[in-house]
Amino acid sequence: MSDIDLHKHLIGRQGSRLSLNTPALVIDRDSLQRNIEAMAAFAQDRGLALRPHAKTHKSVEIAKLQMAAGAVGVCCAKLGEAEALAAGAINGILITSPVVTPQAIERLIALSARIGDLRVVADNPDNVDALATVAKAANQTLAVLVDIDPGIRRTGVPSAEAAIALAKRIATLPALKYAGVQYYCGAQQHIESFADRRAAIADRTDYLSSVIEALRNAGFAPEVITGGGTGTHRIDAELGVLTELQTGSYVFMDKQYIDCDLDGHSGKPFETSLFVDAHVISANSASMATIDAGFKALSTDGGLPVVKAGAPEAAMFVFMGDEHGALIAPDHTFRIGDHVSLAVPHCDPTVNLYDAYHVVRDGTLIDIWPVSARGRSR
Repeated sequence: MSDIDLHKHLIGRQGSRLSLNTPALVIDRDSLQRNIEAMAAFAQDRGLALRPHAKTHKSVEIAKLQMAAGAVGVCCAKLGEAEALAAGAINGILITSPVVTPQAIERLIALSARIGDLRVVADNPDNVDALATVAKAANQTLAVLVDIDPGIRRTGVPSAEAAIALAKRIATLPALKYAGVQYYCGAQQHIESFADRRAAIADRTDYLSSVIEALRNAGFAPEVITGGGTGTHRIDAELGVLTELQTGSYVFMDKQYIDCDLDGHSGKPFETSLFVDAHVISANSASMATIDAGFKALSTDGGLPVVKAGAPEAAMFVFMGDEHGALIAPDHTFRIGDHVSLAVPHCDPTVNLYDAYHVVRDGTLIDIWPVSARGRSR
């Protein structure tokens, strides 16, 4: 039974969050909206375009909320994500990973024909040639950004010289449009100390500035310089090189980002809005309970979830297998059926475990949104 069929009778029933079958992925609607509006206002106040990364939420509904608040479009990590969001009438999509196989390029050009503003990154001249060949055959013009490696060697051209050569190649192919550059410093996003994070990003931005200067001198000044993330958005804005922010996790604020000093003053510019709700299913040991959320309900790459409701916030969480987790709280008496709400360790992979969001306000289920691009990793 789908989440909608299982829970649609609870929509609008006061206090119905407690009646959800668990584990369930839950959004606090008002916190989500405040996060969306706060980032949109931040970007607007600083003259930056905002193109949030949809790999975080994989949701047509959330993408629409972001664009209604002023985002120029969204980013998608994979072609499949872009297809899923485009099917929900989301326009203005940048695919932030290279699309290189023949079958994927055919899908990419078909998607370009269906939406008005599709962009993709590239870091290899052979890929650029392949994109141009298929786009030309389909009578399409595809916008391509040069992906610049910030030093992690995942994707991106490795030098200013390579960036110039690739930009020149894109510009000489009639079926392509040179649309700018991408520069995403993923390794720096979760440095907890603001000062350390700023120093790391300042160093990488100096390198980016040198590449942009070389491009400008060669006649390929980028119109768009896109990158940044939730962890560095304030620093990126201060440094003044990026023209477009790719922030993603700010909508949910998982534990990895909650642990970071985002503004340099230990403030909390965004709220936790994403939770996994669970129930106690066994409580036969003193000060310990087993809940119905384990490896299959929560990502495991970002530390441990944090109790936000239903048990002491200092309760220790321990994974107990695929389906189960344990909560340990000295001097606390657990009872079977207790409802527990957890803040997730890493939002992106946790979201991908679920078919739907259960949207709540003041403890009442008000809507159910599909995770539109769940599993769309190709």
